[in-house]
Amino acid sequence: MASVVKKIISTAKAPALGPYSQAVLVDRTMYIAGQIGLEPSTGQLVSGGAKEEAKQALKNMGEILKAAGCDYGNVVKTTVLMADMKDYNDINDVYKQFFKANFPARAAYQVAALPKGARVEIEAIAIQGPLQDASA
Repeated sequence: MASVVKKIISTAKAPALGPYSQAVLVDRTMYIAGQIGLEPSTGQLVSGGAKEEAKQALKNMGEILKAAGCDYGNVVKTTVLMADMKDYNDINDVYKQFFKANFPARAAYQVAALPKGARVEIEAIAIQGPLQDASA
């Protein structure tokens, strides 16, 4: 059986908080670790609550995508974790600024706690390379 290539994707433009990869590319499928709203230059959460944290988390995700030669259009699935489901609409408002059409599949959950007291964390799966939309 032929082997499949696994490549670790990393960038200094998106902070990581522990012993994990920012993303792992297996063949053309990229698994992006959960991103919280950390400012890359300080390693601290941005101020402004869930909306600003979601914006920064998605910017950080964009830097990881860019490091793999991708963009938000390559994302096919996301998982959004929230400290409070009351932030759902605010997070959606931000989310729509990054994913504009043919939205990825998504799950969204309220969780008991997130790293560093974050209000939101977003992880994703993306496909590297060109994608042809065949939506019905």
